[in-house]
Formats: sequence, structure tokens, C-alpha cells
Amino acid sequence: MSFGGLFDVRKQLTFYGAYHSNSTNIAIHVVCVPLLIWTFQVLACDIPVPSSFPNIHYTFNDYLAFDFNFTFIQAALYLAYYYALEPTAAFLYTPQMILSVLTAQSFAHKADHVTIAAVVHGVCWIAQFIGHGVAEKRAPALVDNLLGAVVLAPFFVHLEVLFALGYRPEMHKQLKNDVGVEIARIKKIEGDKKRAAEKKEL
Repeated sequence: MSFGGLFDVRKQLTFYGAYHSNSTNIAIHVVCVPLLIWTFQVLACDIPVPSSFPNIHYTFNDYLAFDFNFTFIQAALYLAYYYALEPTAAFLYTPQMILSVLTAQSFAHKADHVTIAAVVHGVCWIAQFIGHGVAEKRAPALVDNLLGAVVLAPFFVHLEVLFALGYRPEMHKQLKNDVGVEIARIKKIEGDKKRAAEKKEL
């Protein structure tokens, strides 16, 4: 994906959607992606922060806490990008991201947080690869664009839920059409490569 289309929500979601058109695979991602983000945030709390960072910590209760660390920075950068892509959807996603950060930062203070987060994280990745291999029958988006896939995934599944609830039907219809065209283009390229390889073998 070129830099010129980095803030074009239609191009970005078409790219990601072309790898996630199967309903079973999408359902797996709707469940697993938020867990992947949350467990990553738990683990990121253990990354040492520079001494120049503000030393801010506040515990709301046994389940919610806030620390100025890399988990907070990751969430802030993701949200900033989502607001640039689609402000209304990003606004609706903000409470979910805030809750994810606060619960992750609280959970990170538990003694066994690394083991639990790592196991859940690994299981979710395995489930998603199964979704791609068995249901989608196509490699995940991260094979072609690691950064774009990892950053877009939470917003994509959030929008899938919003679309299912009736959010911006015209945008949804347009994206489905764009994804269909992109999938057809990719299949043509893959078919051409396969035929070229077969000719070389003859």
C-alpha cells in the first residue's frame, strides 16, 4: 500500500478486506483481534520506559489502572490514525480502546500476567491462521503488509460490527464492491503466475 493511500479509508479497508471476505474468518477475527490487542497491551506494559517519560500512575479499582507507558502510546497512535481514516467510527471505537488500555494496565500488575497474556495471544494467532487457511483459503494480510495489517485489524473488525448494525450502508456497499474487484484482480494475477509456471515446466 503506497504512502499516498495511507489515510484513504476506502483504499486501506479494501486492502484489508480482500484478505477477509469469508464470514467464518471475519467472525474469528472479531473475537480474536480485540484479545490480541489487549494481550499485546498487557505485555507492552513490561517494556521499560525512558526516564524522561512522565511518571504517571493511577489505580481506579482492582480492574482499572492507568500508567504512562508504551501501552498508552500504542493506543494513542492507533486512535489518532483511526480518527484520520474515519472520525465517526473512531469516536465510537474510543471507549473500547480506553477500556482495553485500562484493564490491560491493571492486569499487568498481576504476578502471572506474562504467562496468561502470552498463552491467549498465541492461541488467538493460531485461530486466525486457521481461519485464513481453512475458511479464507488465503494467506493473511500481514504476509504482504505487516504493519498495515496489524494496525488496521482492530479498526476493520470494529467497522464490521458497525456495518452489521447498519452503520453507513452506502460506505459498506461501496467497500464490498471494492473488495470484490480487488479479489478478482488478485485471483487473476495468481492465475497468470500459475499458468506461467506451468508453461516453464513444459
